[in-house]
Amino acid sequence: MEYIKVQENGINIVFGITDKNQLKLLHFSKNEFCEGDLCKVGPECKAEDRARKEQFLDEAFQLVQVSLSGYDRPYEKHGNKHIVTAPGYLLTYVGMEDSVNEKGRCLIITQEDKEVTHVRVETVMQFYHGTSVVRMFNRVTNVGNETQCLEYLSSFCYTGIEKEGSENSDAKMRLRIPYNGWQKEISIKEYTFGDVGLAQTQPGVYQRTSQVFEVTNTGNWSSKKYLPLGYLENTQAHTSLFWQIEHNGSWHYEIGDQNTHFYLCVSGPTEVQSHWFKNLAPGESFESVPAAVGVAKDSFEQAVGELTRYRRLIRRPNQDNENLPVIFNDYMNCLFGDPTTQKELPLIDAAADCGCEYYVIDAGWYAPGEWWDSVGEWQECRERFPGGIKEVTDYIRSKGMIPGVWLELEVMGINCEKAKKAPDDWFFVRHGKRVFDRSRYQLDFRNPAVIEHVNEVIDRVVNEYGIGYIKMDYNIEPGIGTEIAAESVGQGLLEHERAYLAWLDDVFRRYPDLVIENCSSGGLRMDYALLSRYSLQSTSDQEDYRNYAAIAANAGAGVTPEQAAVWSYPMRQGNKEEVIYNMVNAMLGRIHQSGHLAELSAQRMELVKEGIACYKTIRGDIKRAVPFLPLDVTDNEDLWACGGLQTEDKAYLCVWKRQMEGKNNDRRLQAGTVCSDTTLSIPLGSLPFAKDGVQVSCIYPEKEPVSFQVEKDVLTVTFEKPVMARLFVVEGK
Repeated sequence: MEYIKVQENGINIVFGITDKNQLKLLHFSKNEFCEGDLCKVGPECKAEDRARKEQFLDEAFQLVQVSLSGYDRPYEKHGNKHIVTAPGYLLTYVGMEDSVNEKGRCLIITQEDKEVTHVRVETVMQFYHGTSVVRMFNRVTNVGNETQCLEYLSSFCYTGIEKEGSENSDAKMRLRIPYNGWQKEISIKEYTFGDVGLAQTQPGVYQRTSQVFEVTNTGNWSSKKYLPLGYLENTQAHTSLFWQIEHNGSWHYEIGDQNTHFYLCVSGPTEVQSHWFKNLAPGESFESVPAAVGVAKDSFEQAVGELTRYRRLIRRPNQDNENLPVIFNDYMNCLFGDPTTQKELPLIDAAADCGCEYYVIDAGWYAPGEWWDSVGEWQECRERFPGGIKEVTDYIRSKGMIPGVWLELEVMGINCEKAKKAPDDWFFVRHGKRVFDRSRYQLDFRNPAVIEHVNEVIDRVVNEYGIGYIKMDYNIEPGIGTEIAAESVGQGLLEHERAYLAWLDDVFRRYPDLVIENCSSGGLRMDYALLSRYSLQSTSDQEDYRNYAAIAANAGAGVTPEQAAVWSYPMRQGNKEEVIYNMVNAMLGRIHQSGHLAELSAQRMELVKEGIACYKTIRGDIKRAVPFLPLDVTDNEDLWACGGLQTEDKAYLCVWKRQMEGKNNDRRLQAGTVCSDTTLSIPLGSLPFAKDGVQVSCIYPEKEPVSFQVEKDVLTVTFEKPVMARLFVVEGK
């Protein structure tokens, strides 16, 4: 076998070309390639073992899995596994283009099935300067004379994910799944292979099972159950493999066994999981959704750090992510969708007094009374704003803030007059009927008339209402797709989602300074198809500030800190510790200030002002920092939460104690550290500047007492009250 070895940015990739001229992806790791790790077929290499090894190499290790309708699969795949695809196993190697562009090195690998299906597959691998992450997608082209039906196309496929190290995969492999959900976003759980039904039992023994572990999203809420990413580590080889699917709709990844190895397949929509297929006429091409794949040591913190660097590189440059202005939004634990001029004016004064820089009028500004099922035209409501909404936005600007409004442009309520008059092809349709969800219809952005409609709204709110910030929400799930003008409902959904992204690109071309926040009932579309365009991401609609701590502590797994909008909403009736806790929740992301600020006591108001002032002194570090997880990720059941950000020379650390019966974080503690109902020890020795010890200061709040001490590289805090939080800065001695 001829090897092609690629070493770039700490990623070691090895391809093999067989004597049948087939290309195999043999290695993708931070460690160097060891040929002995391939096809471990037993302790003694007998003649039949060598033959089986050749058979396994022939059957597996495809760089691309591509499935077309109507073709045989000669090898066993068992169940729903997306392996041994046809023509995936028929592809032969054509060549590799190796170039360098402004982003980094770029490989384009071409394979073709010249005998049976007559399709060509190009694999694009874009590396990025300064991070061990490569962005990949596959393009399949029908170069034959007959139409072919595409049922599956991988974005990344790698066999042998467990091959490094001699230990059984049950002992050495760990898988992390980032669960997501409304008001409980970014809940990260760890499993062994055995936990998810992938027990190996004996390394090197030939096994064939139907078991496959699947993580799937089907629909237009891309992260309603999981974030579109995964993390896999090998504790013996001290390596990790992690991936991010950059798509705003249906996606899928799976881990299963093939012969003596385990494989990972990552893709966008599939026929089996997502009701998707696509007919390719002669000469027609289709591209998979992009997937970013990275390597690091066996450290979730380091993997997330690499993803953070990568996310900044693929993101649309914008001043919001450079300056990190403070946002006030009138919704959460405040007006709750019932704004009026009379209610807004004192809040505007209070927000400006606190130092906020955006002021967002949230839901309800466009209709009197109950508005849920009538939305869609987005005209100002004179009953709520007798002098017009521009009177309020002008007042916001007079106070030195940029005004914003809430929109949900992708839907129309069933009682919207415009929806009643519009033809069905404006909307998602299945079985000849408009798709309903929660008294709304889903607009189809492939339709030019829909684009004209939403552009009119954007132009009006920007040019007539004076808006510089839009909170773009999305509160329905229209399901598997639409049958209009598509071979499959899944393809209709995919085309709509790509049209939506193209529309966003056009909006930012027309209004480059417009700031748009991504919100979908909180964080239910937290993906980097959208976040490579939007400036901010709503991390949650969590209404209990104590529960928000777990989301804030883990936010870096899903989004860069400068895009992570976190609510801070001091309650009408509360105490100083409640205000402090609320502020600490938001201070290492983007402050989404809310609450009835005009009704707070002077002492509590001063704590809000102090928090915002402190934030403005550290936000220059936030936009270049990466996550710091000294106690690993926070679980929803933990009594203590801890998370922060680190740069080359300092770290910021939030510590929370939650009023609940927790697990006391026992799973995360190192020997000699303390965890009790009042005291927590936090190791800081992993920080790059901690070689000679560290010094720690509490920077928010400065005057409220808190007990803590530092011994060499361990911070021990004592929180006597049932609900407390503090923000610390850590520096080297």
